[in-house]
Amino acid sequence: MEKNGEKIVNPAAKGRETSEFLMAIVRTLSTSADFEQREKEKARIEKTFIQSDKRLGELVSENYQELAQITQDFSTISKSVNEAREKIKKIKDDLSSCKTLLHCKRDELRRLWIEGVEQKTMVAMLDQIEQIKEVPTKLDNLLLKKHYLHGTELVVNAVAKLENQLVGVEALRDLKAELITRKEQLHDVLIEELNKQIYIKSPNLSSLPGKRGSSVMKQDTLKRKGINGIPAPEKLEFGKEVKEDLNSNPEDDPAHFIAILVESLYMLRKIPEAAEGLKVKIQPELSAIVARTSQAILESSSNQMDSSSQSQCLLDFLESIFHQFRFVAHMHKVVLRNLHKIIISGVFTVSGVPVRQECLYDMTDVWSKIQAVVELLLREYLDVENTAASRQRAPTSFDEPSTDINSFFAKKRPAKPKKMALFRFDASIHAISTNSYVDDSRAFDTGDLFSSSLLAEMGLEKNQMVCKPSVYNITAIFKPLESFIREIEDAIACPDGTSSLQAFVTDFVQNIFLGQVHYTVLTSIGSATKDLIRYYKNPQMDEEDESFDALRHVVDHKTQKELGVSRPLLTSTVTVDKNLQELRELMQDLPDYADQFLNMICNTLKEYKDTCHSAYREIVQYDSDDRRVISAMWAKDEDISRFLRSLPSWRSLQSSSGQELATDDVCSEEEIKALNSKEAQILISNLTSSDGLIQQEIITDVTQMRTIANVHESVEWFSNRMKDFSNRLCARTNTTPAETAAAEYPPVSEKTLSSLRNLVKDFQDLAEICLLLLHLEVRVHCFYFLLPVAKQSNYAGPIDDLDPDSNVLKLNKDLSSMEEVLQQSLQPKKFKYIFESLGFLVASILMNSIQYMKKINENGIKKMCRNLFAIQQNLTNITMSREPDLDHARQYYELLYINPDDVITMIAEKGSQYTFQEYTELIKLHHRSHAALSPSQLENRMQKLKDVFFKTPNGD
Repeated sequence: MEKNGEKIVNPAAKGRETSEFLMAIVRTLSTSADFEQREKEKARIEKTFIQSDKRLGELVSENYQELAQITQDFSTISKSVNEAREKIKKIKDDLSSCKTLLHCKRDELRRLWIEGVEQKTMVAMLDQIEQIKEVPTKLDNLLLKKHYLHGTELVVNAVAKLENQLVGVEALRDLKAELITRKEQLHDVLIEELNKQIYIKSPNLSSLPGKRGSSVMKQDTLKRKGINGIPAPEKLEFGKEVKEDLNSNPEDDPAHFIAILVESLYMLRKIPEAAEGLKVKIQPELSAIVARTSQAILESSSNQMDSSSQSQCLLDFLESIFHQFRFVAHMHKVVLRNLHKIIISGVFTVSGVPVRQECLYDMTDVWSKIQAVVELLLREYLDVENTAASRQRAPTSFDEPSTDINSFFAKKRPAKPKKMALFRFDASIHAISTNSYVDDSRAFDTGDLFSSSLLAEMGLEKNQMVCKPSVYNITAIFKPLESFIREIEDAIACPDGTSSLQAFVTDFVQNIFLGQVHYTVLTSIGSATKDLIRYYKNPQMDEEDESFDALRHVVDHKTQKELGVSRPLLTSTVTVDKNLQELRELMQDLPDYADQFLNMICNTLKEYKDTCHSAYREIVQYDSDDRRVISAMWAKDEDISRFLRSLPSWRSLQSSSGQELATDDVCSEEEIKALNSKEAQILISNLTSSDGLIQQEIITDVTQMRTIANVHESVEWFSNRMKDFSNRLCARTNTTPAETAAAEYPPVSEKTLSSLRNLVKDFQDLAEICLLLLHLEVRVHCFYFLLPVAKQSNYAGPIDDLDPDSNVLKLNKDLSSMEEVLQQSLQPKKFKYIFESLGFLVASILMNSIQYMKKINENGIKKMCRNLFAIQQNLTNITMSREPDLDHARQYYELLYINPDDVITMIAEKGSQYTFQEYTELIKLHHRSHAALSPSQLENRMQKLKDVFFKTPNGD
């Protein structure tokens, strides 16, 4: 065997080698027969011996110190061994003597041993009694410092000793009864402390008004960071043993403190009772949180409880409640995790039977109680009980309107007159003040926050509410409420996908709130449009005070200034717009019901459109039959309407409303004159095709024209606002999630959006028709007054008949009245559009009327020129322009002073200034006015006119 490269020799093996070597030498010497050989062998052995002895001497010299030490140690060890042998021998002798003596006194020793054991037991019992006597004091100190785990262990061990080791000590009977009672009371203390940690320690003060920034806490933040330093239940380490540090405040770590409380309950074997106690206390404690928070809100906002801040107070109140309820649910989750840890470990039994997990409550129970309390709270603040009795159901669908804009011309069956009460007192000052006082006292000051049974259970009295109950409170709280409901549904994973609180909110909104909103909108709009329609149907009902009737249906100047408009708007239109603005805000406040509110908007628009159409029909219908004024029929005529909309004056109006005119649409002065001439020709051809005069086919009451102007301005303003609203909406099918998040309004149904845009188009068309009606009505008035000028007046009268025709004076008065009314009701550009090119039309009417004159003299020519001059002066005052077309017409009639032959010569020399037909009618009137002229002369002059006119450069 080798170690570290050196050969290690076993001592036993070495001894065997030496003995074998010695025996080999003896055998060699004894068997050798030759003496010489034996001598050689002897010499060799002696030599070897001398070498070995020499080597031994060297080794002894080299290791003398070690050898001396070994010798000395060997002597000491040998001496110790001898002494030990002597002592052992002596001990054996002593033990033998003791055995003999003990055998002789065995009974006495047994008695002494028994007495010793009894003395030790008595001392131990006395120590235990002394310790147990100190238990109440120690327990009080531990409970005072909330070291419940040590306190529970102390009282449980003490009771166990009293019931086992010290069961026979009669002197401890009272102490035993006291400790058993304290043990039972400790169970209630632990439950109360658990409830305190769950409910009283909730961060309720952080969510009061003025601290909203700290009150809104997302659920994912709760899971990630915990609440008030408590880690999320999923991250608690339950494998570690629960220990309590007597040198620290146990409430510094709420999660560990809850684990200590649960462990203490486990020591008391009260887990099932504790679970049941916690479950029973959930709803009363949640209700107490609501009451405390309500009181705190009222105290903090007592100096600023006005109508504008009530909804904000309710929002702050609910957000604070939700925040505290989240904390409560989180704490219950921590408690349940600790309870489950004990049950899952399988070591907890009651009467030998393991406690099952079914004996405990779960988070579904907690969230169910939370939903119940929130629902009860919502029932009070949303005034469900009072509104359910007078429930108004909202329309659930809206079909796309297929009504054409011209449908309002159709004749409708007259409505049956309603029976009106003679008088009522409900609008008197006394009734209003009394009702207001009763409503405020009942709905706000003494409103019950909870039902009587729940109040009795909580031990509370009536509490004031943070705001008045109203169905409209849902608008302020809907979004945080829906967010809280989603948290609940995510937490309990509803099997049917909808929680009970969500079902309540959905039922309330669909069956109560939507109906109430619909009823309120209809009532508001109905009261604004009822008198308006009645006034349109009977404009003479307040004839003594027309200004009152007119102003009764338009907004005041203050409202007009607030709206940023320069002309009066109908009160009904502003009311409708205000109600629709509220519906648009509801679409933002309750995005889940955007389609329903948009349906209401469409229904309201459709009804108001029908109302406007009815008012329009009542104005333009001049008889009981289905007959309309001429201007209304022309506005309805597709050809006339299309032509009027193609004129530059109309297109300039569209550019003023935001649509710029294209370069190709800008017309020159000659083109504008040609278009005005075509317009005049179309109107003249429609009104002068027969010999009859216009009878009742005009609007004679200028206040009705003001009404039409107000309708136009109102409907146009309203349609522009609704158009802007529809442009900000987007269809649900065409919207990405990113666009939905960035949109001002939630996405809506494509069909409903299409219906809204069709209705907006209908209002735009109605506004345009009203403006076209005014444009045409002014011109029809010109026909109404000017056609009789030529057909019924005498222009061959005496010299003193030189004043303007009475119809001309009536026209001037009528135009001035319309100018005064329309200037106040229409914007300047639209007013200009109404009276623009009116001089050309008047000139065309009077020039075309020459064919109806039987004859004329110089006095008649002067009278006609005075007619034209009077109209020109009036139109100049209206349009602030010279109106040269009337000069052109006056020059036309002045040609009657000249002989027809001279007129023809003037055409040949200077060119034509009028049309061939106008010259023809001029020559014919000249011949009718001079009876001496023969028909042949007329024919010659007509032929000459024809030859000259069509040869001139300006001839047609």
